[in-house]
Amino acid sequence: MADIQPLLSMKGITKSFPGVLALEDVDFTLRKGEVHALVGENGAGKSTLIKVLTGVEQPDQGSIELNGKPILVRSPQHSQELGISTVYQEVNLCTNISIAENIMLGHEPHRFGSIHYKKMNDLAYQAIQRLGIDLDVTQPLGNFSVAIQQMVAITRALEIAAAEVLILDEPTSSLDIHETNLLFDVMRKLKSEGIGIIFITHFLDQIYQVADRITVLRNGKLVGTFETASLPRVELVAKMLGRSLTDLDAMSKIKSTGEQAREKKSLVEARNLGRAGFLEPVDLDLNANEVVGIAGLLGSGRTEMADLIFGIETPDTGMLAFHGEKVNDFSPAESLKRGIALCPEDRKAEGVVGDLTIRENIILALQARYGWFKFISSQKQYEIAEKFIKLLGIVTPSPDQLVKNLSGGNQQKVILARWLATSPQVLILDEPTRGIDVGAKAEIQKLVLDLAKEGISILFISSELEEVLRVSNRIVVLRDRKKAAEYSGDVDDQTIIRTMAGNL
Repeated sequence: MADIQPLLSMKGITKSFPGVLALEDVDFTLRKGEVHALVGENGAGKSTLIKVLTGVEQPDQGSIELNGKPILVRSPQHSQELGISTVYQEVNLCTNISIAENIMLGHEPHRFGSIHYKKMNDLAYQAIQRLGIDLDVTQPLGNFSVAIQQMVAITRALEIAAAEVLILDEPTSSLDIHETNLLFDVMRKLKSEGIGIIFITHFLDQIYQVADRITVLRNGKLVGTFETASLPRVELVAKMLGRSLTDLDAMSKIKSTGEQAREKKSLVEARNLGRAGFLEPVDLDLNANEVVGIAGLLGSGRTEMADLIFGIETPDTGMLAFHGEKVNDFSPAESLKRGIALCPEDRKAEGVVGDLTIRENIILALQARYGWFKFISSQKQYEIAEKFIKLLGIVTPSPDQLVKNLSGGNQQKVILARWLATSPQVLILDEPTRGIDVGAKAEIQKLVLDLAKEGISILFISSELEEVLRVSNRIVVLRDRKKAAEYSGDVDDQTIIRTMAGNL
């Protein structure tokens, strides 16, 4: 197979953004008639590589060849003209018009200066039958499931763009098992026709169901490309995380001293808590004076669990209790009143407000809990801000410094200060150390342990397995939006990795 001319070849792709080297000398090849999985954790470079391939971004260095000929992809529209099409997780079609109109949009057949609807419907029906699907193409797209909408998007890519390269970006995230299998049948059919498919997913089971080869990226670099049949799942997980299975280092676990001697005080109990298509029913207990770590690959359900407990999403099964009382009203505002706080995963989009000062950012959640008719005085605001600037060691000349002018680590501390100002009993930290330097990470990890000593219950979510092991008293492992296992006391990273891979 090595001497086969690749359909697509990307060589030495390098791309940087201000302060970030997103891709460094990455190679990627796609053969005709193969499904090639592109995998990696957050920040691995998958999205940037696809953006370079589809002309959204221009590479700083490197070259791209299609069918052995050099190409320079100028824009997403140009990539489609070249035969490279992308179908995203969120289908960007028009649900208020028919399937046929979606497939033929911009390429409708005309007769006597008007759209020839019968011919358009016939062409669209023939096109979607190519995927082995029988549909009434005259019906509005919105009448059909997300899976069918994706099939329509794929049909459009094949029919209008004449795609040779099809990129499927997280196509199964919103699909059930039956719909996923239907998509896989379509992928296998297209593969038999010589279409090259780049399959981006976080579901390991699905990779091994349908992919011929796997390319792993980590921190913007190529880890390697592997034949799926020769790469055990546990080794794939290890490569994604950057861990060695044969040379495991001993990690110190600086836990809260005397924790074992203290009586457990239950704060949160989740029983069979879940939401269809979001998170499978799960049991979870959060106790005072304890850090519960959540381990799992991206897409395993880590953030989904946090969102259910904090009330961003409402469960449709199971029960959640706080201090033994059943929770009936799920919302962030009600969670704040109970004493539950969430430090979100995306610091820039959901956390800091860059154009506000440190003081204004810190008091946001507390003001929201009081209500906007009970305004916190300026004097009190400064007292609160200065208290947490000192407590957390936020490096700033003044509480009136704009948050956008702080380093990533200091921004993260501001978000922590915001939630600590509400005096929470339960603190959910979703990727609290992402994107900050080693020194700031160590400070935040120490703060987590100190907070647990003071009686706070902490749910600690991180894609970095080492820090989950370092700070957690218990570890819950999630896989494919399900709880795979829970470990108390000492557990090594090999056990966690094998659980994440489904080998236990």
